[in-house]
Amino acid sequence: MSLTPDLLLHGYSVGVFPMAEHRDDPEVFWVDPKLRGVMPLQGFRISRSLARTMRHGGFDIRIDSDFTGVVQGCAARSETWISDEILSQYNLLHDMGHAHSLEICHDGVLSGGVYGVVLGAAFFGESMFSRRNDASKIALAYLVDHLRRAGFTLFDTQFITSHLASLGGVEITRGQYQQRLKEAIDLPAEFGAPPIPTAQEVIQRNTQTS
Repeated sequence: MSLTPDLLLHGYSVGVFPMAEHRDDPEVFWVDPKLRGVMPLQGFRISRSLARTMRHGGFDIRIDSDFTGVVQGCAARSETWISDEILSQYNLLHDMGHAHSLEICHDGVLSGGVYGVVLGAAFFGESMFSRRNDASKIALAYLVDHLRRAGFTLFDTQFITSHLASLGGVEITRGQYQQRLKEAIDLPAEFGAPPIPTAQEVIQRNTQTS
């Protein structure tokens, strides 16, 4: 079966997501982890060191200004599951308003970002990248704050890495995820609605206190 935007959206709606074995692989397979990574939108933790970096500034935050650039940045690794076919289909999802990116720019140049898919009040995080120190961490901090203010209730990270766990990410069972997914996709949320806040506003809402 050929990958299409409608098939992708159906996959996300039932709790699975696609991957490819490598960049040039024309085939995709569907993944349904027994343990699912999620980032609690009320439990994100900005460390003191990251807060210092954000206060220092020198970067701009943008929404959907370079979706393809973000996906390409995420795929620019020696090993990647983002094939050319996946890139093409996610660009179509972006055109349909179902895929979005948040970019970090330094002096107008893309230096990091994160992208994902939206259904209702669920955001399915796909990947993030960084070309400068802490750029992906800054992107994630802004994204969590943005999703919460936009009315999202579920931030799916697919898996949990030590990096995501240090920021507050947790694992839940497949059954727990399915219940939260069912509730989230029936709720309204608008990704592009909230204005981009200042770094200090994001820090105040998400500072790690322990």
